[in-house]
Amino acid sequence: MKVAVFGASGWIGQHLVEEAKARGHQVVAIVRDPAKVTRQDVEVRQCDLQQETDLSSVLEGVDAVIASIGGRNTGNHNVVAQTAQLMLAQLPRLGINRLLWVGGAGSLEVSSGVSLLSLPEFPEEYKAEAQAQSEALDVFRNSPSTLNWTFVSPAAEIFPGGKQAAYRVGGDQLLVDEEQNSRISVSDYAVAMIDMLETESFTQQRVGIAY
Repeated sequence: MKVAVFGASGWIGQHLVEEAKARGHQVVAIVRDPAKVTRQDVEVRQCDLQQETDLSSVLEGVDAVIASIGGRNTGNHNVVAQTAQLMLAQLPRLGINRLLWVGGAGSLEVSSGVSLLSLPEFPEEYKAEAQAQSEALDVFRNSPSTLNWTFVSPAAEIFPGGKQAAYRVGGDQLLVDEEQNSRISVSDYAVAMIDMLETESFTQQRVGIAY
């Protein structure tokens, strides 16, 4: 499969590329600054989603898309929901029927109707990005698009670490372990994402990933 990864030079994006390549997929790394992609085994294409309105050329020949968009580096969090709208509208027209979205954990519920983002202890430095991802989730859920999207929220803590290749999949509720911790390594988050890519599972819904 030929997979485009938006944000391929970011922390999560690099792990997504690594996992996709390890499974034998062709990867198109789509980034604002091509110089930040050092791998020699991927095709690199330049795209600034703050300005782009037509994805036809950058996605030529692509079978599926993974989007890891945060807006933190540019300080423009509006790009998150805008990109969701853009992809919902354009991917089906381009013959691309699969989108995996790197979502935030902030919109996951810790109890009925209470999101992680709404808690007083939610870190201030992540609030803008979490709110942007929450708005993107609303865009997906309210869209009539036929695109097979999956919004994949990581655990409350996503940390550097190797693969156990074991994880749980939840829905809108924050997954916690027996000690009430919500954690996933970035490597296992990438495993889960590529698993969903290959099985075409959990379409048109949000899922949460945790140990």
